Amino acid sequence: MHLLPHLVTAEQLSATRDRFAKAKLKLVLTNGCFDLLHAGHVRYLRAARALGNALAVALNSDESVRALKGPSRPLNSEGDRAEVLSALACVDFVTIFSEPRVTGLITTVRPMIYAKGGDYTVDSLDPGERAALEACGTEIRILPLVPGRSTTSLIQRMAGGT
Repeated sequence: MHLLPHLVTAEQLSATRDRFAKAKLKLVLTNGCFDLLHAGHVRYLRAARALGNALAVALNSDESVRALKGPSRPLNSEGDRAEVLSALACVDFVTIFSEPRVTGLITTVRPMIYAKGGDYTVDSLDPGERAALEACGTEIRILPLVPGRSTTSLIQRMAGGT
């Protein structure tokens, strides 16, 4: 993996959050697999970044992507996915987590704002993640999806399935 200055540990991200809180700045956290980066992801990440002063992306590790999406995923390694995300101007920090759910990272980082895509509602968030967010006093923001843009549809098209 190349040197990635934006790649941080959960503990480093927590320390950054504390510095932000003292300076009355807002750290936004989002998470996902980001396996095949597409325009929908970029638009979503820009919108998430606009919610605060910095955006941290919690990236599912290869192991957790397999647990969530099946044995044929991810298509790109966690190192490659982290490198691509780190290259985006709207992404300030990337951290990789190994669990299928981001609950532990939420508890460690305690973000001011948590952004999730419009395929979720506050009520449909994982109950453990939602409880961790509420315990931290994190504002939950659901951002609209970009119609017609998804990794699954891209994979299907690439496989010749329309």
